[in-house]
Amino acid sequence: MQRTLKLFALGLCANALVAAPVLAQPAAEVTLTRLADCGTQQAPTEVNLRFSDTYSLGSLKTQFVFSCYLIRHGDQYLLWDTGHSMTAPNVAPKTSVVDQLAQVGVKPEQINFVGISHYHADHTGQVASFPQSMLLIGAGDWNAITNPKPAAGVNAPPFANWISGGGKVEPLPADKDVFGDGSVMILNTPGHTPGHHSLLVKLREKGNVLITGDLVHFHENYDTNGVPWFNVSRADTLASIDRFKKLAAHFKATVIIQHDSRDMGKLPAFPAAAK
Repeated sequence: MQRTLKLFALGLCANALVAAPVLAQPAAEVTLTRLADCGTQQAPTEVNLRFSDTYSLGSLKTQFVFSCYLIRHGDQYLLWDTGHSMTAPNVAPKTSVVDQLAQVGVKPEQINFVGISHYHADHTGQVASFPQSMLLIGAGDWNAITNPKPAAGVNAPPFANWISGGGKVEPLPADKDVFGDGSVMILNTPGHTPGHHSLLVKLREKGNVLITGDLVHFHENYDTNGVPWFNVSRADTLASIDRFKKLAAHFKATVIIQHDSRDMGKLPAFPAAAK
């Protein structure tokens, strides 16, 4: 009996020694890089008629930018949005996303996940460059993309690889913990489109960062809960903005509005990464 207990105790010790290094492993390092060119900027644009369904913005003009982001989690990668296509009139990027990734030593086949905030062309233009990546997109937007007759504004053609079954896709009905440790969360924020999502990235040095997608397009609409007239649901938009602001307060997060040029300086200039 004593011999059995000793062997059992030795077994527990051995298991502890095996398990200890696993438990002691530090969490994967997470970095966030804003790519330099996901679309060519145009002159400041009057926004009252298009971006306020209460026409409350007066003569305000806003400088729009187009942005996409690379998140590294250990040796895995998430690409968030893919910008305009290289053939988009007037706003085409000067340098492709693939060529920009090459500048930081990342090949298309290394991108494990492509996260798409929503189906509009300025966020989906180069998604076809990553056919081996798992596509993460809101279920409502995926349904719109795969509709036999996609509605106006639904940029379906770049998704042909996934529509045909050539690539893996996960339609997201809610939030998504991308890497399983809470460090990178795709957040369900419908309203702009049926399946619109935003992004939360938790960084050790920078702290928490919330990236809007097109939940809002510029600071004035964020500050006043403004709703563009072309959003698919006013009620869902307002609920999503409310949720996003509560998350920002809870996580004490830096908020980055993807289209607002005033937020470009909140992350290091490409090719540097926030950590």
